[in-house]
Amino acid sequence: MKKVLVIIALSISVIACDKKAEVKEVKTAYVDTSKLMSEYTEAKDLEAKYKAQAEEKGRLLEAEINRFKQEASNFQAQAQANGQAWAQQKGAELQKREQQLGYAQQQLSQQLQQESGKEMDSLVSGVKKFIKAYGKEKGYSYIFGTGDVASVLYAEDKYDITEDLIKALNEKYKATGVKEEKAPAKK
Repeated sequence: MKKVLVIIALSISVIACDKKAEVKEVKTAYVDTSKLMSEYTEAKDLEAKYKAQAEEKGRLLEAEINRFKQEASNFQAQAQANGQAWAQQKGAELQKREQQLGYAQQQLSQQLQQESGKEMDSLVSGVKKFIKAYGKEKGYSYIFGTGDVASVLYAEDKYDITEDLIKALNEKYKATGVKEEKAPAKK
């Protein structure tokens, strides 16, 4: 009986050894998402677009604020000459205008944040889709993200594909016909 058990055990182990265990390689990589978004041309263009809008609209508002400041300083000098009734009326007008300017600043800031937020969300969504397609095409099992919110505690540099993705995203963006423009020089 012992011989039969030994023969069966040997037969099973020979059969098991005959079948090669199939081991699939798990290909992983990571992306420095902060660097990706700071060097991706479309993200830079989007940032420049809203910075230019903020500066343009800010200049108009700043001109209005400067006019208000001039009126306020003139008010000080004219208040004594025109009397208390005039000073109270003009002071109320100036106070109302000051509030309106404050609201205009807030509204401008909120408007720009909402507009840029929508476009940035769309851009991030597009980048995520691109990374997913890139990962499938290149045969990755996992691509981790690092940056502001780190999701990888350790990664060898050889797995960092950030530069490849920046290059591929910028090539894709250029292929859409958008030319990379240099920012205008500051005066």
